[in-house]
Amino acid sequence: MSGLVNALVIVAVAALVIGRQFSARRVSADRRWWLVPVVLAAMALRSPGVLDAHHRVGSVLLLAGELLIAVATGAGWAWTTRMWVAADGTTLSKSTKASGAVWAAGVALRVGFIAFGLALGIHQDSSALMLGLACTLLVRSGILVLRARSLTPEIGSATAYDDDRALWAEKERV
Repeated sequence: MSGLVNALVIVAVAALVIGRQFSARRVSADRRWWLVPVVLAAMALRSPGVLDAHHRVGSVLLLAGELLIAVATGAGWAWTTRMWVAADGTTLSKSTKASGAVWAAGVALRVGFIAFGLALGIHQDSSALMLGLACTLLVRSGILVLRARSLTPEIGSATAYDDDRALWAEKERV
């Protein structure tokens, strides 16, 4: 896939995901939350430009660093996202200003890594960025799903009186 198409996919996915996250969105642990990141990763890994053919070791190290930044960005973004349970029982999430700062710091660090690599003569095409974005989204989504599961009680765990008093209720005498 050409670099231009990769760049357009990266910009479109990032704009869509970031734009949607600053409004309240439903988080569902049942959906295929991993699908978009896996498709992005598959698109990135199909391209031969993920690693620089002339600087294999350097490009692997840069890619590993970028993926570590992506994991940290995804985790930071997920943990700074506000989550709550609505009256109807659905779990909602909304990114905060801190989430935006984490995202901006992650982008700045990635740009720094790219600049460092170019200064060393290592060239990675947009597939490496797409792989980093996929990793960020996968980590973020996974943590949000785990947080959503911890906020909503499991089916069957509610008591008869729907509060803790039922656990301590004494036996009724007739």
